Amino acid sequence: MLKYLFFMLFLIPMVFLEKFFWLLQVLMFMISFLFMFSISFDYFFMHLGMGLGMDLMSFGLILLSFWIVALMIMASESIFKNNYSKLLYMMNMVFLMIMLMFSFSVTNLFMFYLFFESSLIPVLFLVLGWGYQSERLQAGMYLLFYTLFASLPMLISIFYIQSSSGMLSFIMMNMMNYNFILFYLSMVLVFLVKMPMFLVHLWLPKAHVEAPISGSMILAGIMLKLGGYGLMRVMMMMSGVSLVYNIIWISISLIGGFLVSMICIRQVDMKSMIAYSSVAHMGIALSGMMTMSMWGWNGSYSMMLAHGLCSSGLFCLANISYERSGSRSMLINKGMMNLMPSMCLWWFLLVSSNMAAPPSLNLLGEISLLNSIVGWSFISMFMLMLMSFFSAVYSLFLYSYSQHGKIYSGIYSCSMGYLREYLLLFLHWVPLNLLILKSDLCLLWLC
Repeated sequence: MLKYLFFMLFLIPMVFLEKFFWLLQVLMFMISFLFMFSISFDYFFMHLGMGLGMDLMSFGLILLSFWIVALMIMASESIFKNNYSKLLYMMNMVFLMIMLMFSFSVTNLFMFYLFFESSLIPVLFLVLGWGYQSERLQAGMYLLFYTLFASLPMLISIFYIQSSSGMLSFIMMNMMNYNFILFYLSMVLVFLVKMPMFLVHLWLPKAHVEAPISGSMILAGIMLKLGGYGLMRVMMMMSGVSLVYNIIWISISLIGGFLVSMICIRQVDMKSMIAYSSVAHMGIALSGMMTMSMWGWNGSYSMMLAHGLCSSGLFCLANISYERSGSRSMLINKGMMNLMPSMCLWWFLLVSSNMAAPPSLNLLGEISLLNSIVGWSFISMFMLMLMSFFSAVYSLFLYSYSQHGKIYSGIYSCSMGYLREYLLLFLHWVPLNLLILKSDLCLLWLC
């Protein structure tokens, strides 16, 4: 793991080169491919050393982090073109990548907490520094205080584990057993806010709408997955109390997922709609994870990988439309098929993946999650039916409303996409639909 860390550290002086922007992007893709070859098909921790290590779950999420950060640089051409503090921006990116890599690869619970919180700082800078409207200050404060407020009890719990058992290693965690409710609540709450679960999700739409394209991509692609990853790591040391109280989170997530799907249909802002759909998708992933079944854990892991690519790609599409029309409103972005006919295919492909159409990885994740949640309780079938139906409804609504209809009279031109934009969308969609051919990596990592 250290070799990848040194690779990232040596990118910092490269930021000061004259023509560094695209070079850094190429190097990010290079480290993605190098990292891809270090896979081990074992579910034990590997590459151990210096407090770092990874199992198959960490591997998938670190690889996703490298990939999304490389694509973020590719999507941020306007920052490069307008010279909008690009040196600071790239420093922020490298720092963010180092923090994310540490978060997913440390084997110590306290170190995980430290880097989990540190990854919030560069994202906050992205929202505050490169956001669009003045409301970004409010969005940044929401993002910061929701996460910090929920994470302080976890810090106290970590100190309690250290004092009672003397170890915080993930590898030893299944030997621990802390079955009392206060500990359970303080450990779980921070990850529920980060996922985000319905009722503590208000920071997410705000942060997405105010963030630049790269901020939205990293929030949807990686930051929400930190919550799921953390839950999977800590849940094993409180399995007894989890089996009793998880019904609360599953109920809230399923009812909330349905309500959020209804909210999606009412949205006018494209970014806001995609952000709310993230809450619905993460709700079903959280429910599956909380059933504590193998189907649920495998399914939520697949769903996290799939959602990271799919949601990030949809934000890119919304940004491409925004750069052409100057607005994110669906009322102004109607009839985009007339303005950008070749972009219509990518809208269709990514929206169909968002509603879990085959052959996307979303389908694999959703089928596994439906299996686990219906196996846990047959009554949940009603909410799952509604969620699946309305997921298709708002996805089709987004596609048909933005592509069809009469074009806004203020737009009197035809604008094709740039090659960079097609490549950007291609690199989101291809892994999303090719990973299903190697689905054993997503579904058999718990065996």
